[in-house]
Amino acid sequence: MSTVKSIKLALPKDEVYLAGSSIAGQLVLKLRSTLVDPVVKVELVGRGYLEWNEEDSPYLDYSRSIVCRNQAVYISEAQNFHVDDGWLGSGDHTFDFHFNFPLGLPSTFTSKIGFISYFIQGICSCREIVLAKDKKYLLLQGTFGSHGEDLKDMDPLMVEARKDAVYLCCFSRGSVILRIYLEKNIFSPGETIVFITDISNRTCKYIRKVVFAVHCIVLYRGFDSRGEQRSLEDRSEVTRLESWTNTAPFQVMRVTSTLVLPKPLPVTSMLTGSEIMSFRYELVGTSDLPCTSSTMVGRVPVIV
Repeated sequence: MSTVKSIKLALPKDEVYLAGSSIAGQLVLKLRSTLVDPVVKVELVGRGYLEWNEEDSPYLDYSRSIVCRNQAVYISEAQNFHVDDGWLGSGDHTFDFHFNFPLGLPSTFTSKIGFISYFIQGICSCREIVLAKDKKYLLLQGTFGSHGEDLKDMDPLMVEARKDAVYLCCFSRGSVILRIYLEKNIFSPGETIVFITDISNRTCKYIRKVVFAVHCIVLYRGFDSRGEQRSLEDRSEVTRLESWTNTAPFQVMRVTSTLVLPKPLPVTSMLTGSEIMSFRYELVGTSDLPCTSSTMVGRVPVIV
């Protein structure tokens, strides 16, 4: 039976930490009997990792898949606790710890290709043998730094998308115009995006629905087995809204919509040269044109 009955980290529940802030808590250690020369510590670790498979060369006469990988350590700190007289008696022992998150840390992020994760773990060991360990993953929100000050005075944005349609059933043609207006295009994680959409229906059919979504476009940078750098761009939805418009033929409808950004969320990358992942965002409006195979798409760049 182990000398250590239990070990537990006491932290605020479901808290999202901000880069540049601090984390404080307690490590509670329960012992069944006296432990001599123990090592008790708490570690804070943040790291990123990515991996994907791709074809080595499209010009080869055969298929050869290669693996591209990359990794980064963003923070690795430890706090060792002093043990008086070199031993701990049976019972409960509480150790207070405190760490500072550096500025510039990227946000917690997970995808099918890579992740950025942070965790804190408490360890009790003796003679280099780990007797007990407790690990808790943390949610961390990166910050945009000083770039927001440079971009805060940008003018409101308007993006227009047009799609023509031909209807053989009634020998007519027309078009649909989608205009998306944003008062600003710089947002914080957790903030609500409010935008106005004008749908100009110049066809003989109803426009029933427009789907709005915020897309996160991630550029991954990895290395193959020969040490050559590779990159891969991947797109995923962050948040989504289906708006039922029922815009009549030859009518214009204005719709005001909102999308709430989740938190934590990676911030838009301004300097991407040395990052294993870089991020950018778009507000995308799409609508299928009735009785056709055409889809209208409007894209508005946003900064998080």
